[in-house]
Amino acid sequence: MSDKPQKNPGEGIRSMRSTSVFRLINFELYAKPNKIIMGIGLVAFAGVFGYIAYMRHKYEDLGYYVAVKEDGREEFIKKKSNWET
Repeated sequence: MSDKPQKNPGEGIRSMRSTSVFRLINFELYAKPNKIIMGIGLVAFAGVFGYIAYMRHKYEDLGYYVAVKEDGREEFIKKKSNWET
């Protein structure tokens, strides 16, 4: 009776007519979510965040700080205890 394709619930913008240029530019609106790729991305993001946190912790444990000299230069100097001087 009707020439229109059936619209299923949850189809959203995929069920609407659009140009191929619009679909090319807005690919993420038409691609179905892939849970495996999403999981790999989440693990990669967590790994990078963990590595950055680890490196920051190791850097702070070295005991260096940035000192600004009178001429404006920045220099890394090892922290000294008052007992060592």
